[in-house]
Amino acid sequence: MTQDVRTDPWLGTLTHVVASRQNRPNLPSTGCPFCVGGLEAPEPYTVKVIPNRWPPMPGNRCEVVLYTSDHDARLSTLDPHNMQELVDAWAERTHALGSRDDIDYVLIFENSGRAVGATIDHPHGQIYAFDHVPDRPRKRIAAGWKPDPTSDRLIVEHAGWAATVPYVSPYPLSVEIAPSERVPDLTAMSTAQRRAFGEILQNVLRRIETLHGEPAPTMMWFNQRPTVAGSKAREIDGVNDSWFNVEIVSPWRAPNVMRYIAAAEVATNEYFIPVVPEDLASRLRAAT
Repeated sequence: MTQDVRTDPWLGTLTHVVASRQNRPNLPSTGCPFCVGGLEAPEPYTVKVIPNRWPPMPGNRCEVVLYTSDHDARLSTLDPHNMQELVDAWAERTHALGSRDDIDYVLIFENSGRAVGATIDHPHGQIYAFDHVPDRPRKRIAAGWKPDPTSDRLIVEHAGWAATVPYVSPYPLSVEIAPSERVPDLTAMSTAQRRAFGEILQNVLRRIETLHGEPAPTMMWFNQRPTVAGSKAREIDGVNDSWFNVEIVSPWRAPNVMRYIAAAEVATNEYFIPVVPEDLASRLRAAT
């Protein structure tokens, strides 16, 4: 697989041109490939990491993480042992991929629900390992991102972790989860910190489900320290102050009501959001 990455000459944004993904099936034609006995899971498993059959980048840098063999489970419903194994798997893959010389940034993410592009219902996420530090995380690191747990946008605190609604977001539902004390990435966490992270992550996901009365389509991603070292690390402003955090967003502004990012917003990169962040935090606090 060759890589065709193009830079917009006027805006500087990067676009990966991946023609092969046009042939990617939208839905499995027969059975679930992630269930035990399926194409990707011939043997029983709890958590399983597999190569992405339709990678958008070359070099074995794209993986799929199967959260559980239970097709009907959700990330919010995994039992504690399963959740701990999943967090440990995320950390292990961050270390393994981040140790490679050709990888500068490890992105763990999930698209949950058809409305945000999930093509298989079985609970799973993905990992993309970039050969550079993408623009958005680079900017957040350079700006010195850190949590704001003392604000009126706080949702819940748990064992050294806090979940808040951010001050501003283009999405009608947005939550940030971060440790109260700075930790750069999953690999730097103790077993207890990883366990508490899994617990607050599930807590937040259950609150979102309660808020909408059903599982909402969500996108989730982990912001971690870039894995660059030496002179390359010195080129990234604030890299040594990186603060691990997770963002969870949903396009729903109400149950089954989509908020679309449309022409005026795309044209200007300015957004018009119908939900007051402080009100959202209040509703999520009550959604136990």
